[in-house]
Amino acid sequence: MKIRRTTAALTLAAILLPLPLATAAASFAADTSVSAGTAATGNRRTTVELPRPTGRFGVGREDLHLVDRSRTDPWAGSGPRELMVSMRYPARHDSGRTTRYLTPEEARLLLVDRGLDQVIPVETLTGTLNHDRTGARPVAGRYPLIVLSPGFTVHRSTLTALAEDLASRGYVVASVDHAYESVGTAFPGGRVLTCLACEKVQDEAGYRTVGDTRARDVSFLLDRLTGRNPVWRHAGIIDKGRIAMAGHSIGGSAAAAAMAADPRIRAGINMDGGFSTPVPAAGLGGRPFMLLGAQQRGPGGNASWDRDWPLLDGWKRWITFADSGHFTFTDFPAIGEQLGLPDEEAPLPGARSVELTRRYVAAFFDQHLGGRPQPVLDGPSPDAPEVAFHAP
Repeated sequence: MKIRRTTAALTLAAILLPLPLATAAASFAADTSVSAGTAATGNRRTTVELPRPTGRFGVGREDLHLVDRSRTDPWAGSGPRELMVSMRYPARHDSGRTTRYLTPEEARLLLVDRGLDQVIPVETLTGTLNHDRTGARPVAGRYPLIVLSPGFTVHRSTLTALAEDLASRGYVVASVDHAYESVGTAFPGGRVLTCLACEKVQDEAGYRTVGDTRARDVSFLLDRLTGRNPVWRHAGIIDKGRIAMAGHSIGGSAAAAAMAADPRIRAGINMDGGFSTPVPAAGLGGRPFMLLGAQQRGPGGNASWDRDWPLLDGWKRWITFADSGHFTFTDFPAIGEQLGLPDEEAPLPGARSVELTRRYVAAFFDQHLGGRPQPVLDGPSPDAPEVAFHAP
C-alpha cells in the first residue's frame, strides 16, 4: 500500500511515513484475482486472516458511540466531539457472533486513499478474518484497561491483531477512532466521517493539536467507562486502578500527552510515533513508558525521541525491530503478506511483525499493570535477534 500524502503529511515525515506494499501493487494487479476474504495468486488461494490471539480467553467485542457535548470538534468547527470505540474483552469461547474487519465504505475509502482501489476489491478487506465476537459473554473477573489510539488517517481496526491478543490475555481493550482523523470511519445514522483534520493540519502546531485533542478524548473516554454511570454494559469488569495506553504513530505521541494530562493512566507505549506533543519537562510522574520503534528509530533516527528520552522519568525502554517500518506494529504487514504485497523496504515478515509486537507490548503491560516481572524486557533475547535495546 502507498499513502497519498496531503501537504500536511509531507511537512512531518517523521510522523507519517509511507504505508507498506507500494512496490508490489502493479504486479499484483496484473496476475491476481481476489474474492471476498481471499487472495488468489496463480493457482494458490490464501484466506486473508489475522493471526490468532495467543491467550487463553475468547475475545468479545462491542462498539460504542460516545459524544462529548462539553467540546466543539476542532476539525468540523461545529458540533460536539465524537468517538467510535471498539471494546474488546475476555470472553467465553462458546458465545457470540463473528464481526467484520471494516464496513464496505470504510474499506473503499482506505483503498482509494492508498491508491489500491483498482488492485484490491473492497470485499477482500471487509472479509479479512478477525477473531473477536459480538455478543460474547464476558468471563467473570476484574481486568486492567488498555486504550489503543491509531495512526493519523487510519482506522482503529488497523490495531485489531494487537487488541484481540491483549483481550485474550486478560485485558479490556478500548480501541478509539477520533472523529475526522481517519480517511473514513462509520458513525451512527449512516454517516461516514472523513479526514477533515488532513486538510487543516499543516505544520508541527497542527500535529500537536491532534495529540492534545486525543489526550482529551481519552480522558473523556475514561470518564464514561469508569464513572458513576458507565456507558458500557460490561464496565464492571474493568479494574479502575489499572489503566494504561498505547498508540501507533501520532497515537503513540498521544499516549504520552494523555499520561501527562491524566494521572489515571499508569503506563504508556509509543509505537513509532514522533512526539508531536513533547513530553513535559517535569516528566510523567515516574510512570513507566516504552518506545517501540522501527529500525530507523534508534538513537539519532528521530529528533523528538532523542529530545524526550531524558524526560521519561520512570521505568523506560527504547526498543527497535530490525527490517521493520512505520506500519510494522499494525495489521498491514500480515494482510499485505497474504495478498502477495510485502513491503520491500521493511522485509520483516508479517506474521513475525505481529508476533514481536504482541510479545513486547504484552510483556510491558504484564509487568506494569499485572505486577509480573518480564525478563524479555531486560535485554536482548536469543529467540528474538531482530530486537535491539537502546540506552543512549
